[in-house]
Amino acid sequence: MLQSTGKTIYSTVAQVCGALTNIVMDPIMIYGLLGFPRLGVKGAAYATVLGQAVSFIIAIVLQITRNREISISLKYWKPNLKIIGGIYSIGVSAIIMQALMSFMTYGVNIIFGRVSASAVTAYGIFYKIQQFVYFAGFGLRDSITPLVSYNYGKGSCKRVREGVKWGMIDTTVVMIIGVVILELFAHPLAQIFGLTAGTEHLCVLAMRIIATGFIFAGINIASQGVFQALMSGNSSLIVSFLRLLVIPLPLAYAFTFLNKATDVMWWAFPIGEAVAAVAAVLLLKRIYRLKVEPMKDWK
Repeated sequence: MLQSTGKTIYSTVAQVCGALTNIVMDPIMIYGLLGFPRLGVKGAAYATVLGQAVSFIIAIVLQITRNREISISLKYWKPNLKIIGGIYSIGVSAIIMQALMSFMTYGVNIIFGRVSASAVTAYGIFYKIQQFVYFAGFGLRDSITPLVSYNYGKGSCKRVREGVKWGMIDTTVVMIIGVVILELFAHPLAQIFGLTAGTEHLCVLAMRIIATGFIFAGINIASQGVFQALMSGNSSLIVSFLRLLVIPLPLAYAFTFLNKATDVMWWAFPIGEAVAAVAAVLLLKRIYRLKVEPMKDWK
């Protein structure tokens, strides 16, 4: 609700406060600092829940006190199946995409476990690091969706084209910056975690190889925002399945049978992103032809 009314700074404040709470409370609750009991893995779980709770409370308070454009009066809470169906017809692709990321991680852990525990650890660390880059892309995607959808509803073909064009460019540029950072600082980032020499080598290798796929990931992430804006959730799902399951998991599994599996299996991820990017561009052209080009631009 905060994002839909242009108050993105408040939604950002809520999310950042929750994330910082999680980061600060992790070591405190894991190791029993400042009088807290030593909880180990349970502490990490509790810290995550606490961070979510803080984010929730701040978001609700900001919504009530700062967002006068949307009323949360109970009289508006009467369920409307048509509206609910419309929400899910657009949002289900994003829901499934988030679920697919978890399934992919689970599948990768099983596949890489066939090679070595160090490979699983290296991928787990890289996954956390890459989230910083992906979150930037996701933020731009969430900006593309309302901008394109508003102008699509208005019937402004020119503005839709501009939104798609600059959304794709900006997201790709941000992801390229992420590639440069990981390529330059892969070794220092891996050293933060105090890994063994073998695991650190795999972590650096994972960062430098998988990061090359971020360029294609930028296209995929931006196009998914466009698909959702143009009421084409199925196209977004196709891209998600290709980049997260259909391509990378079978490839990663096949690469584990090679002699130098630990040097090669990381390429499954950029290949998956590249194939999905080709599909995304083709689907985007189709949607342009069917939905954007027929629009009569309002002057």
